[in-house]
Amino acid sequence: MPSLLIRNVRPLGASPVDLLVRDGRIAETGAALSAPSDAAVEEGAGALLLPGLVEGHTHLDKTLWGMDWYRNEVGASLVDKIENERAFRHASGHDAAAQSLVLAKAFLALGTTRLRTHVDVDTQAGLRHLEGTLRTRQALRDVQQIQVVAFPQSGLLGRPGTAELLDQALAQGADLLGGLDPCAIDVDPVRSLDVLFGIADRHQRPLDIHLHEPGAMGAFSLDLILQRTEALGMQGKVAISHGFCLGDVGERERDALLARMARLGVVLITSAPPSRSVPPLMACRKAGVTVLGGNDGIRDTWSPYGNPDMLERAMLIGMRYNLRRDDEIDVALDTVTHAGARGCGFEAYGLEAGCRADLVLVDAQTPAQAVVSRPVRKLVVAGGRVVARNGVLQADVASL
Repeated sequence: MPSLLIRNVRPLGASPVDLLVRDGRIAETGAALSAPSDAAVEEGAGALLLPGLVEGHTHLDKTLWGMDWYRNEVGASLVDKIENERAFRHASGHDAAAQSLVLAKAFLALGTTRLRTHVDVDTQAGLRHLEGTLRTRQALRDVQQIQVVAFPQSGLLGRPGTAELLDQALAQGADLLGGLDPCAIDVDPVRSLDVLFGIADRHQRPLDIHLHEPGAMGAFSLDLILQRTEALGMQGKVAISHGFCLGDVGERERDALLARMARLGVVLITSAPPSRSVPPLMACRKAGVTVLGGNDGIRDTWSPYGNPDMLERAMLIGMRYNLRRDDEIDVALDTVTHAGARGCGFEAYGLEAGCRADLVLVDAQTPAQAVVSRPVRKLVVAGGRVVARNGVLQADVASL
């Protein structure tokens, strides 16, 4: 791979520097760097330099991105949405391989170089959606790091054979094991979590558990999850997605749960939806809990909303949490950059020498302005390779 020299950029708003990339990694930053003989040179023109953006929670396999409009007439309950989606995908022959690739590329064009996606595994579709998404991960392996979560969207206990499918999914290459509402969906939370943690322990894979359950119910499930995390020595290997209960319970109970999460290295992933109670971002961070951001589903049978732009998601997180000061908006950006990478376990992340060269250039004076204005991505570099200009993928990447 040839070297790449990017001149006159401002890392996260700092003073202008040149940045040299060699063998896909940041080799050096400094003023007026000399260009190696084999280097391609890009003029940054004083642009703001961000690290590659991180999507911590999405569902690539579900998306209808780029397809005809889906008329949403689904019922209001979680079960309504689950059953409607399963029926739609079965009847339509939804192609998870094609759709996950379309959405992953859309993320990449807007600067997301690392993402975590949950993929449905159930007794009707089997591993079809997983296999399609694994093909996307393989196709984009050189330009986008994708973590795949084997996710029992229809529940773990209610459809016999699901546990065995999850076991197969991990054996076939899923990076993590997902879970879902052990009380509200599986009804038997102790057995549900025993089975789930047993599979994860057997394969030595991390867990990322959807926890939509509100109030006391969700706090009870979270307590059971934390008990098992400690008992099985899974510190640093468990994530809670959504965690709405942390926005419902009293401050004393919440802080006790957050203290345990911090001690066990359990991270929290939020889309900061406007329609639900949300975990208190600043209280979580103060307690030492890593909080990262994600879109959840994008243009699927659950919801018509969503956009594969992590600067927009940072803005929505900022709005949901009433983050107005520039230093507060920097926190919103952190959820889709450094905290996102740390929470997902993506290595060699950042703008320092030795980090993987995942870079985004935008015209903005400060990181806060980038979040608020969501400017066109002038340049996206992934693993030292220019993959997009002005929001459009390079031809060699678009053809993958």
